[in-house]
Amino acid sequence: MKVLITALAITAAITGPVAAQSAAERTGVNSVMGIAPSTEDFVREASASDLFEIESSKLALERGNEQTKGFAQQMITDHEKVTGSLKQMIESGKLKATPSPTLSSSQSEMLDDLKELNGAEFDGQYREDQVTAHENAVDLFKRYSEGGDHAELKKWASDNLPALQHHLEMVQAMEK
Repeated sequence: MKVLITALAITAAITGPVAAQSAAERTGVNSVMGIAPSTEDFVREASASDLFEIESSKLALERGNEQTKGFAQQMITDHEKVTGSLKQMIESGKLKATPSPTLSSSQSEMLDDLKELNGAEFDGQYREDQVTAHENAVDLFKRYSEGGDHAELKKWASDNLPALQHHLEMVQAMEK
């Protein structure tokens, strides 16, 4: 574990910030150590996560089987609601942060890969991507809800965490 943390710290020091995200958050050092992201990192990552889940789920509505489509519709509905409530907090002035209107490079790659698939291959990859996305989101929201530095956003993360955990359980059940 110490070697992994050291390697991640070295990578963070060498690569520098990308898209204004802190190196510790971008490289996973914060996650490995259980450290809450900064407010800016949290807002950026939560926004990008919602965008990925919405966009990949829209694609699933076009290409997925009935089970996939049902899950995808719930993801769109739930994540649009989460995105809306975060935007409302920012627009009201309760939170000074900038949501991310773009996907991370890994999220873009996953979405591009999904666009190349159809049928059972699509359904399997979509579910796999949703497991990954929700594991990351649960980790992010849990770390911020436990150690974030903005009280209202910390509560918001805590309030939204159970839905993300439920989404993860749902998609994991679909994989069985």
